[in-house]
This record gives sequence, C-alpha cells and structure tokens, in this order.
Amino acid sequence: MISHPAIWAFRSSVRCWRHRAVLRAALKASDVSGCRWYSTPIRGVVTGMEEILARVVAPLPTYETRDKSPPPPESNSLEFMHFYGSLAKEDKLGFLTKLSQDFGVDHKSVSELAVKLLDTQLRDLATILQVEDRLRYGLTPRYKQLINHISRVEGGVKFLVDLRADVLEIISSKASESPHIRDLNGTLKSLLSEWFSVGLLRLERITWQSPCEILQKISQYEAVHPVRNWSDLKRRVGPYRRCYAFTHAAMPVEPLVVLHVALTEDISDNIQSIVREFATLDSEEDVNKINAAIFYSISSTQAGLQGVELGNYLIKRVVRELQSEFPHMAQFSSLSPIPGFSSWLQGLLSQYRKEGRGSDLLSEQEWKEVEQATDSAPGTPATEALRKLITTSEWMRSEHLTRVLEPVLMRLCAWYLYGEKRRGCALNPVANFHLQNGATMWRLNWNADTSPRGVANSCGIMVNYRYFLSETSKNSALYLQNKVITASEPVLGLVSQFQKISKL
Repeated sequence: MISHPAIWAFRSSVRCWRHRAVLRAALKASDVSGCRWYSTPIRGVVTGMEEILARVVAPLPTYETRDKSPPPPESNSLEFMHFYGSLAKEDKLGFLTKLSQDFGVDHKSVSELAVKLLDTQLRDLATILQVEDRLRYGLTPRYKQLINHISRVEGGVKFLVDLRADVLEIISSKASESPHIRDLNGTLKSLLSEWFSVGLLRLERITWQSPCEILQKISQYEAVHPVRNWSDLKRRVGPYRRCYAFTHAAMPVEPLVVLHVALTEDISDNIQSIVREFATLDSEEDVNKINAAIFYSISSTQAGLQGVELGNYLIKRVVRELQSEFPHMAQFSSLSPIPGFSSWLQGLLSQYRKEGRGSDLLSEQEWKEVEQATDSAPGTPATEALRKLITTSEWMRSEHLTRVLEPVLMRLCAWYLYGEKRRGCALNPVANFHLQNGATMWRLNWNADTSPRGVANSCGIMVNYRYFLSETSKNSALYLQNKVITASEPVLGLVSQFQKISKL
C-alpha cells in the first residue's frame, strides 16, 4: 500500500515533468501507476489534458449541497468527448490514467469519515446511519459526476460504452495495472448495468423490411457463423428463421445483442442445414413443420458491455415470443460451437506425450488403428502423430481416419465440456453461458460444422444445450450455487468412457 504523501508527491511531480525521457524514468522508478508501457504524450497534449480535466471535471459538491448544486453546462461533456476522440491510442491511456488517478475518491476524507463511523458505534442508530450515508457519498469518485452528465447528452451513452471498451482493452493487454484504472472500469460497469437493465431494453425482430443500417450491422456483428452476402442475410431473417435483437433508446440503431433462431421439425444436429441451405429463401412457412426453435448464434455487439448480462435475458424473452407465435412449440435448444476444444486437446496430447502417458487417452485398439492410419510407431511417435493430425485438420480428408477418430474425439470433447473447470464452472465459455441459463447439456453432434473454422476450433463437433422450460430455474440454481452440470445420459455415458479409459 502506497501512502497518501507518496501519491500526492507523485501527482505534484507530474506537473513539473517536461520531457518524455524524464516521464519514462519516473514511471519506471515508481509503482504508483502500474504501467508496463507508456508512450507519453508530447508536452502540449499533457497540458491539454490537464486543462481539459481541470475545466470539465467539477468538484464533488459537499454532502449538504449534493442535491442543490446546479449541473455543469452541457458543453463540458461535449468538450470532454471531443478531446478524448481526438487522442491517439497511447494518449488515451495517459488521459484515462490521469482522470482515474487525479479525479477519483478523496481518500483523506474517506479515512476521516471511517474513523468517525467507528467513533459513533455507541451512539444512537440515526447518527450511525447518517455517518454511513456520508461515508457512502464520500466514496463517490469525482469523475462519476462527469460520466453521469455525459450520459445525458446526445451520443453520450454510446461514447461511454466505447470508453469502457478502451478501458477493458487497457486492462486485458496489461498496458496498465493501475488500481485506479480498474476502479474506473468498476464504476463504468456499475453504471452501464443500471442503464442497460432488461426493463429498459426493447426487443426487436429483425426482418428484411428492417432499416438497411440495422441489417448491415446485424451482418457485420455476426461473430459465430459469418454472413457471406446479402442473399445469405436475407435467408437468415426470412421464412423458417427468426432474428431478434435488444436495442436501447439511447442507442436506437445499435443492436446490443443479436440472437438467430432456426424453426425446424426436429432439433438440428448440424449447422450446414441451417446456414448453407438455400431452399427456404422464398418459401412460405408451414406451421405443421415447425416443432423446434434452434438458437444457433448469439453475438454481443458492444465490447464495452462485457459483463453486463444481456444474452441470457434475450433468450428468455425470445422463448416467450416464440411460444406466443407457436403455442404448440415445446422444443427449445441451442446448436452451439465449442471454441477452444482443439487447442485444449493439442495441449493435452503434448502434456501426455511429455509425461509418457499417451496410452491413458485411447484404448489399446484405438492406438493400434491410429498407428496403422498414420504409419507411426507405438508410444510417443503415435501420440505426436495424433497431435499433428488435430493441428492440421488433415484427418478430415480421410474417411478411414474420420471413422477411427470419431469415438475418441467425441469422448474427449464430452470430458472437455463436462469435466474441465475454471473456478468450479465449465471452462468452455459457451457451455458456461448456457448452463448458467439453466440449459441441459443434451447431445454432442459429430460432423456438425465442417467449415474450416469449425474443424479448426472444435474438430467439427457441436453441442445442443436444451432448454426444458420447467427445469431451467432449478438447473440454473444448481449450477450457480453448487457448480452441478445437468447433462443427458448419452453425454454422461461419453464422460464415463473417458474416465474409464483415462483411469480417472
């Protein structure tokens, strides 16, 4: 913990730095900012930052005048937005560091209030509550007022969403490890979670008649199965398909999260029939052929809303919409990719090869077939040959290898989804998302995504997470509270095979 005098001394010295080399040396010698790299703005930009922030970040009103102080002029918010938008990427880091560090919480005042709260513990309840309220107000960062005022100008909410995206990038890239930056991120996330609560969102069905700007963004934001052309997009919003998005009044032409749905007779077991089939482009829907809703793509479009729950609410709202349109519909399921499976498997094979435990992954007969198919010697050579096959996806070109590897990869994939954990939750992010929503890990599908991307990411395997509506609340509670994954018997059977062969 760095003392307040050290922080004040550092802040005072910032105003005196006049040369890039001096600033670099000072930051290297101090841990206050936590920056690993810092391309320092030229003196003119530093001066501009100081002047802008001094002018637009108003002092926090006193506790007594907090509801009586007039709001700052709108021009302050616009000036801040314009100045920030004009900065280069490296200068934005310096600007956000200065904003979060110099215009955050008044730590001295908070410390004094905390001591006062301790001193009042033997007083009456009213006095204690008042001091607690003062302390709560004192914990408000000074820049929070500015953020609130920016949200009220035109384009301000979108600006703040993008600003948080910059903050998240700084944190994830470890460009700065400053606790002040992390506190700024926490403040932004808290405010955005309030502003984008589900009650303030609008559910829109996207059709071919929707505004061109919206359709273009739906195509641009599709992250799971890229849209190839306008005909492809037209089919994805046409017959036997539904596309829904959440929008917000402050960002009316920006879809926040987009869900694509296929209306089918049965629960789909491959993506090719959904995104590459053109027979339904001009056909009319036959309600008798619609028994299931398949959620085959869900994409969050705003990086700055990471951690703000939207996707799970969107699925629940869409289920209600579909039930209203098709009262007889009872089957709701995802057809989900399995990002990360191939890279996890390559790492596992490398680990077992180094430890000489390759025989624990496949049965004796399976290893013999791999050795014959790859013309490799038993033991380490066969393990390395299998790893290279997975890395290059060459096995997909051989019908024999595909047949040999199907039971192996399905078993390993079931374990990856069910058994590999991070902090008790499913390691795979897509699995974690649907399990949190209360879905059941229902079925693994072989050759479900034969696109180069699908083979490279998950060996072509996809998974259905099925939503049994009467059980989702119970499943969600079991997963969130006890980390229990609800899975079907076939999935559990594959998991059991893996445990038996791997001696787990």
